[in-house]
Amino acid sequence: MFQKMSEKLHIPNKFPLFVTIGALFALIGFVSMILLPFGINFFNYDIDFVGGTMMNVEMHEQLDKAALDEIAGVVEEVTGEKVSSIQKSGDGATQVIIKTKTLDTQTRDAVFQALAAKYELSDGSAEGSVSDLLAVDNVDPVMSNDLRNAAVTAAVVAIFLMLVYITIRFDFRSGLAAVLALLHDVCVMLSAYVILQIPINMTFIAAILTILGYSINATIVVFDRIRENRKLLRKQSFDDVVNVSIWQSMTRSINTTLTTLFTIVMILILGVPSLQNFALPLVVGIVAGLYSSVFLSGSFWAKMYRKKKKA
Repeated sequence: MFQKMSEKLHIPNKFPLFVTIGALFALIGFVSMILLPFGINFFNYDIDFVGGTMMNVEMHEQLDKAALDEIAGVVEEVTGEKVSSIQKSGDGATQVIIKTKTLDTQTRDAVFQALAAKYELSDGSAEGSVSDLLAVDNVDPVMSNDLRNAAVTAAVVAIFLMLVYITIRFDFRSGLAAVLALLHDVCVMLSAYVILQIPINMTFIAAILTILGYSINATIVVFDRIRENRKLLRKQSFDDVVNVSIWQSMTRSINTTLTTLFTIVMILILGVPSLQNFALPLVVGIVAGLYSSVFLSGSFWAKMYRKKKKA
């Protein structure tokens, strides 16, 4: 099937179309990232990055997703703002950790009183009783700056090492092509964070690095096939070799993406909010990785190869 499609759709020849589509999805993330140094922020930073309040409450019942959503609703009704994250904890999953933007003492007390009234919790005022408000902590924004710097450093170092690796394994032009495809994937993920207002926290770093690793692996599979076919198809142009190689790798690329998505989508459907905020960007990044490895990376390499021959 893919052999017939390769004759009808020559991917490198359609490079302007595919790069335009990719740029449209990546544009919001790219612009949002560029505007950050100018003090313009479109991202929804969690307290890990901008500071905030974390409350740990004993609920005396095993918590599931529905219960967590209900608790979040009570908190949001009091504060008037969306909860940054909420997750269960403790040995019996009877405790809840609520993260919000910075709350003053009066608002924190109002939040706990609302929870205490709805779930019959103890505030510790009665003689011999213990408060079910186990802990209240404020996250220091100074620490958040360190986390933000660590995220940027980790991504830059990872991309640089990938550029070095691919340059050694293939050539420098292919390394640049792979990096451009990776930047596309990262910007598409950032677009998802902006459009869907997904909280950016520590899972953001993990999501970015996961997609970088996944995408580069998918790209290397295509590049390996291109290198093999350059030896077998010496009479064909480099663009034709790239096109044949992409279509020969198509089954593998689609199957790998689908099997990965099955697992991540189940986490997205069944997971608690903190896991959903991690899984949703992964779904977007994996799809973007499939798109860039198939429609962009090989075409980038072919375009750079043509420029070298003209020089």
